[in-house]
Parts: sequence; C-alpha cells; structure tokens
Amino acid sequence: MLSPRRGGDLQLCPWGAEMSARYLEDFAVGQTYGSGRLRVDEERIKSFAAEFDPQPFHLNAEAARKSILGGLAASGWHTAALAMRLLVESDLKPAGGIVGVGFDELRWPRPVRPGDELRLESEVLEVRQSKSRPEQGLIKVRMTALNQNGEAVQVLVANLMVPRRSSNMPRESSVKAG
Repeated sequence: MLSPRRGGDLQLCPWGAEMSARYLEDFAVGQTYGSGRLRVDEERIKSFAAEFDPQPFHLNAEAARKSILGGLAASGWHTAALAMRLLVESDLKPAGGIVGVGFDELRWPRPVRPGDELRLESEVLEVRQSKSRPEQGLIKVRMTALNQNGEAVQVLVANLMVPRRSSNMPRESSVKAG
C-alpha cells in the first residue's frame, strides 16, 4: 500500500519502481519537452461541441462554412482538452502530476479542423521556489499546440505547482547512533 507524501502520491511503475518524475530542482529555464500526436476526428468535434460548446460552427459543416471560421472547427475548449491529454502523456512529468494554479495566457491563433494532427511543445520559462511553502515551488511553462503543418493552434502559459525533492526525503532522526 502507498502512503501519501507531501507534494502528491508516490508515482510507481507497474512493477513498483518509482517513475522518473521531475522535482522543482530538476527544471531549468529553457528546457523543452515534446509530446506524441493526436488526430482530430470530425465526429469528436461535433460530440464535444454538442455537450460543451453548442455553436453552429462546431456542430454543422454547412453553417460553419458560412461563419467567420469558414468551415467546421473544434471548440477552443476541445483543443484545450486535447492539449491537456498531450501534456499528461508528454515528457514533462512533474512529480505529483500536472497541478495547475493558473494561466498567464491562453490563445487560439487558428482553428483546429477535422483531420488535423496535433502535437505539443512545452518550454520552461521560469522556475521559482515558493516563499510561503518551502516544500514546493512553481514552474511557468509555455505550451504550444501545433497542427501537422507546424502552425500554432493554441498557446498557453501556465503556472504549475511542483514539489521540491527535499520535501520527499526522509527527515534526519533526532536519535543519534551510538
């Protein structure tokens, strides 16, 4: 059985070894991380929109052609959800998981279309220790979702909470060996 520790639950591989999670001390400004790829399906665009963003340019190809988007396009929130999936499966891997505390920027510079293939590039912009919680810190990361042509479809600058390695080390005992 795993017991919780400060900063999140211990992440284990199926055979019980700790995964290569990154702590605050492992991050540095300028580091970049990539992701796999996801293909965007027309039916998923429509089903997501039907449930969460029911606007004609996300639901109906004919109505979308007559809209400002000029064709069927995924909701920005659908794009954000796809980017989150890519981020979780990427190489970034903060210890304790991807725990966001807010965004500084969120843009959708171009629409995501049926058949687009998305990937994510993440770059560490800032690393800082928390002043009020010494066991953790924050990293600021720019995450750019790109389509198959290398065009940005989403740009997100997020602040992620990351535990410090020292918060997960055993504390020295006050009992001296003797």
